[in-house]
Amino acid sequence: MQGYRASLLWFAPPDGGAPRALFEEDGLLVVGPDAQGRQVVQAIGAFGAVAAQYPQVPVQHFPGRIIAPGFVDMHIHYPQIDVIGSPASGLLPWLENYTFPEENRFSEPTHSAQAATFFIAELLRNGVTTALTFATSHTESVNALLAEAQARHMRMITGLVLMDRHAPTYLLNQGQGSLSGTEQSLRDTESLIQRWHGVDRLGYAITPRFAPTSTDAQLGGAGELAARYPDVWIQSHVAENKDEIAWARDLFPGSRSYLATYDDFGLMRQRAIYAHCIHFDDDDRALMRDTGAAAAVSPTSNLFLGSGFFDYEGADRVGYRYGLASDVGGGTSFSPFHTMLATYYVGREGQTKPGLSLSPQHLWWQHTAGAAAALGLAGENGAPSVGNLLPGCEADFIVLNPQATPLLARKTARANSLDELLFSLIVLGDDRAVEQTVISQAL
Repeated sequence: MQGYRASLLWFAPPDGGAPRALFEEDGLLVVGPDAQGRQVVQAIGAFGAVAAQYPQVPVQHFPGRIIAPGFVDMHIHYPQIDVIGSPASGLLPWLENYTFPEENRFSEPTHSAQAATFFIAELLRNGVTTALTFATSHTESVNALLAEAQARHMRMITGLVLMDRHAPTYLLNQGQGSLSGTEQSLRDTESLIQRWHGVDRLGYAITPRFAPTSTDAQLGGAGELAARYPDVWIQSHVAENKDEIAWARDLFPGSRSYLATYDDFGLMRQRAIYAHCIHFDDDDRALMRDTGAAAAVSPTSNLFLGSGFFDYEGADRVGYRYGLASDVGGGTSFSPFHTMLATYYVGREGQTKPGLSLSPQHLWWQHTAGAAAALGLAGENGAPSVGNLLPGCEADFIVLNPQATPLLARKTARANSLDELLFSLIVLGDDRAVEQTVISQAL
């Protein structure tokens, strides 16, 4: 067992109300093995009280620092690390001119392995300890990412991109022998599920890129796999861009909406995560709520590509789950601080009720405990918790330096409340504020 002394930030158990952050100025976090040998939080609270309960536990002291839960990124593309900041007039031209050519490089195992190593190092450098990630349409990309995540003991979820039409031929799922690309992609998906899902801290996600790039046969096969493996994840994109929506409606005229297309193929359920979810009506929001699906809100990507604004008022009024995502490389930064700040901007503009102000605690929750709950990793289905530091949670945490830059130090020193402290970090923080990232490891 090991103790860590610092200021502590975590979240109270959900009670149906607004998320509530807890803060202990001089706290002690004690971690140790659970019955399965996983490193989990054993105790958290005021230093004096917790230290008295664990007098023999060695303590590492971080004076002037804040220990907080590791961040959870609900949607990111590891093959797109080299297309961040590429200029384009919108989503579809950006895909055609930059993203698709770059993803083709991931058919090569050496390139996939190198990119996976950089990608995971960059996540950890920014304090992200859990991620739901897109790979490419090549099995090599999936194997490389999950092998590297396993070596780093990181909780990682990814899957083979299903894409059998309306994309460059070189990037479509390829057939083998007598099997078509569609049939091979579904066989490969099942083989990858059996190889990786539930191994150590790894998870698999059935991954149609988005409905327009999959045939009915591929989407139907994905839905059959989702029914056969109910504890795997599903991830895709929906309602990001108005041109994309019009395209989807032309391709699937029998579906009530773009989102409903996924439901028609059996791809809406718990652990189904849809990125963006911008251009929704209340029927779409109710479908998300009733099926247990969740939205990955990607503000830096939406602002960069001019896609629109996630409607927080609508999501909360109808009541479905959501959490934050960087969406690199449409998104412009790995930093959760940049993502939270962009979320604040989105909350101020483009809402059904203008002038919404998302509190600093709510912003932080969306990238930690809230994102974990949306992913089904908050104690549901017997899974251990992440994104928080309550007893029993996996011991993924970060050590933050509120004096990482001169301006941040000046501002945080003047904070008179927890909200002021958190908002200073959100507005002025970046990777320099993440002094250390600690990953839970099995003993």
